[in-house]
Amino acid sequence: MPELNPADAEPTLHTALLQFIFPFSLKEGEDMNLIRQLTQDGFTRFFLSNKELEDAYYGEGYCVSHEKMERSYLPFAAHVLFPREKDRDSFRRFSRANNLSCRLDMPAQSVHFQVLSTDVFICPFELGFLTIRIRIEEEMLPFSVALEFADRFRTLEDVSYQDKQTTIHCHDRTFEQVEDFVFRHLARGLEPFLDPSEINGAYFETLPFFVDERMLVQAFYGFDRREDTGGISEALRYRASQLDGLTPEGKPHISASDPGYIEDYCREHSYSRWGPETYYMTNEQTFCCLSRAEPGLATQLVNQMYGEYYYGLLLSIFHKIVLLKLANMHSRLRINHDYDEIEKLIFLINKFSAKFYFLELISQSQGREIFFQLRKVYGNDALFEEVKMTLNDLFQYQDKFQAKRRDTLLMILTVFTVVSGIYGMNQVIEDLKGKIEWSKMLEYSPFEYLALFVALTGIAVSIGLSLKQLWSGIRSRRRKRYQGHD
Repeated sequence: MPELNPADAEPTLHTALLQFIFPFSLKEGEDMNLIRQLTQDGFTRFFLSNKELEDAYYGEGYCVSHEKMERSYLPFAAHVLFPREKDRDSFRRFSRANNLSCRLDMPAQSVHFQVLSTDVFICPFELGFLTIRIRIEEEMLPFSVALEFADRFRTLEDVSYQDKQTTIHCHDRTFEQVEDFVFRHLARGLEPFLDPSEINGAYFETLPFFVDERMLVQAFYGFDRREDTGGISEALRYRASQLDGLTPEGKPHISASDPGYIEDYCREHSYSRWGPETYYMTNEQTFCCLSRAEPGLATQLVNQMYGEYYYGLLLSIFHKIVLLKLANMHSRLRINHDYDEIEKLIFLINKFSAKFYFLELISQSQGREIFFQLRKVYGNDALFEEVKMTLNDLFQYQDKFQAKRRDTLLMILTVFTVVSGIYGMNQVIEDLKGKIEWSKMLEYSPFEYLALFVALTGIAVSIGLSLKQLWSGIRSRRRKRYQGHD
């Protein structure tokens, strides 16, 4: 594990604010039950019209303008992110202020922090997000310690030596794993609603992870301007993006040693419009702002991270997860059997592309550029192209299948029409009127038996096809009614 050059000064932070985001899959049809549980647990439904919530969840000194946040997004995106009513095809947010003073004990350091608040989002496609909003309480916090804290706290299940040596203390309780702290203390009622199908076949996992056992991290790091450290170097930006904190011995470390590689990485993953004072770093696990701005400007940057950038990050994650779920559904299809699932998948892809995936979402240039950066990092455009190709393949298969079914039905009807036309039902129809004399059938000729067989079989086939079509229509209406409420 490479260590930093001792000659490199370790910068200190005056502010370290973090949001840990856990995406989860919700059990089908359980959204209303989850809403009732969240309400019982003290969560409040979040609406932009309720301006009392602008400073309720973000800590002292920070306020997210609901009006500005709505204006940051184009109307069709704002309708999804900030619904005016209880619309299921939207991001339904529930928040609760915690204000819990806690301590994280790591192998080489103890850090005091405060859990400011918790968000739970219930989204379309049986998806959800749990967000834990944290402020590190330490004064003059070393940058490496903040990164180590983020790396340890985001790991829900212990997978490394450092994880196993990390504990959380909150009031009189001690938690050996972050998972226990999150799902036994902060969001006690959430775990029963998680869809366990994601861990079927897993040996060691106890929670349904979309990628791995780590939460995503959104962070703001405010550097002390009084220190003359030469600005926010590429090494600092790289470490913030990778969450390179401390070695097991407690020394600052970096996960790359080649300056050229670090330079290329920062060029690819950095948004430097406001450099050299402020940089934004993005990758699939972290989205952070590093700034040496004055206190007033730093507060504005934090408000943006809590507001429009927070929703932009959630929307990017939502896009990626839905696209991956759609691709996964396609890979599990049994093409020759799952006709209803094919129809459902076609509906879901069309619904996603029509209502949720737009190239232009944000009205302001800075926010738009950061959103494009996030979408590029997550590879959403490439995934969307793949899903569109899947949709085209499904349409072609559905057309071929329906044409084949029509041909089969036409052949059956043609056979019965021709046979009944040759032999004619009138040979036996008179004997089937009124009270049937079954004894007459014993005197039938072979052709009359054939005519009787054709008549009865034709009636049975007609009834069977009618019932099958009726049942298919009922199932289709039920499915569309349910999907219409998703």
